[in-house]
Amino acid sequence: MDPLIVFLQAVVSGVSIGCIYALVALGFVLIYKATEVINFAQGELMMVGAFFAYTLVDLGGVPFVPGVLLALLATAAFGVLLNHLLLRPLIGSPAFTIVLATVAVSTLLRAVVAMIPGWGVETHRLSNPLAGQVVPIGKLVVSAEHLMVIAVTIVLVGALYFFFSRARVGVALQATSQNQLAAGYSGIDIRRMFGLIWGISAAVAALAGVLLAPAAFVHVNMGYIGLKAFPAAVLGGFGSLPGAVVGGLIIGVVEELAGLYAPEGVKNVAAYVVLLAVLMVRPQGLFGISKRVRV
Repeated sequence: MDPLIVFLQAVVSGVSIGCIYALVALGFVLIYKATEVINFAQGELMMVGAFFAYTLVDLGGVPFVPGVLLALLATAAFGVLLNHLLLRPLIGSPAFTIVLATVAVSTLLRAVVAMIPGWGVETHRLSNPLAGQVVPIGKLVVSAEHLMVIAVTIVLVGALYFFFSRARVGVALQATSQNQLAAGYSGIDIRRMFGLIWGISAAVAALAGVLLAPAAFVHVNMGYIGLKAFPAAVLGGFGSLPGAVVGGLIIGVVEELAGLYAPEGVKNVAAYVVLLAVLMVRPQGLFGISKRVRV
């Protein structure tokens, strides 16, 4: 096969998996911007969302699109509940305490999912109407599932941009993320905003799980992808929504190219090598803002 075609196929595949990294990284950034909390259970929210979709579509017989939408709503409600049960009681606690609490939640979610009948530790397949279909683009033969992942990510990023820049609630969320005290004084319900942002980030993570399921299936350990999405968020500049997207795409493409051209095993560490290389030159990340404090 033409080496250029092989390279382009790898790039398309890398962009597809990079979109999934980007969606999970967006969840990290959304919660951090609004609450200054790093939610290490974000990958597990993705896993829970994928299981909700599997239950509705494959076990419940709900058509794919309505089933996925219901799964996103269910995961969003679950995210709001987590905020109510986890974050609110810990308001005022040291940041390290809250981070450890999210790590504990991630472990607990994996344990609970493993015990649920019909879910368990087995690997499940989420039905997908595009499974096995390909789209020829010149000499390229691109999986329809990869194109769906890319298209859905573009639409979601556009919707989030519109929501945060134009919608009244989105502007209130932006104000909350920039200055919670000033937002509270202006009449914004901070606790309601916290619950809303947890719900949105959980729904975004669930969507990532649904998009990942055709390639990686649905299983209790799929949330470990958060270990790749977190470097993507840091690479782009933690706190930057465009940075999370760009960071995810970079990590995805670098991984695929490393798997194609580099020795075996390099693919597993490529994300962290790129992260370290960028942070040595630009510690705040690609889109991060450097803050200096005069003493």
